[in-house]
Amino acid sequence: MNYKVLYVEDEPFLARIVSDGLKSSGYNVKLVYDGSLAMDEYHATRPDICILDIMLPSKDGYEIANELRVSDPHLPIIFLSAKALTEDIVKGFKSGGNDYLKKPFSMDELLVRMEALLKRPAGLKEGVQNEAAAIYNFGNCMLDTVHQKLKTSAGEFALSFKEMALLEMMILHKNTVLERQSALLKIWGEDSYYNTRSMDVFMTHLRKLLKDEPDIQIINIRSIGYKFIC
Repeated sequence: MNYKVLYVEDEPFLARIVSDGLKSSGYNVKLVYDGSLAMDEYHATRPDICILDIMLPSKDGYEIANELRVSDPHLPIIFLSAKALTEDIVKGFKSGGNDYLKKPFSMDELLVRMEALLKRPAGLKEGVQNEAAAIYNFGNCMLDTVHQKLKTSAGEFALSFKEMALLEMMILHKNTVLERQSALLKIWGEDSYYNTRSMDVFMTHLRKLLKDEPDIQIINIRSIGYKFIC
């Protein structure tokens, strides 16, 4: 399959090298140099995967990823960035990224990561294939995976894509053990240190949102994973 790639990068030299490398590997690449043009190009080409720099003119990669997630919750997004601090990487995942590759990087590594994301089942879903299945009721709460909203007795909260996917996996595995590695591979694509730390941040936020729900518990099973009781 000749996959379509939307590549947003404002460094002309790097953009040309990466774009040429992708094309020689069989990808159909649309290159955009300005963040403000990314969404127009997305709607025009409907890419299979997006590669985003973060520091861009007009609109940064985090904002673009958030907008892409509204349009398509399942689109694979990879960040390529010189921003290498843990908080930058976590922010990338929270804004909707599926992977984060720090500059400088090897073309081979980028191609392997793209291939892994493109081979995954669309949306990482287990039974959520229609509008009816996109709503989960659990305890006194409701998860809307289409709009990435969580409703609890305290109110309605917007979730990042990965927070939504993580909570959905726990709901689908409720009252049984969800292995950490399984969640990492399914949502993040690999169980690296940075992805593990990212999942810990999202899990802490979900616990906070659900802490006042008496019928819901998230139990940590040390070295194994989590048990979602509801």
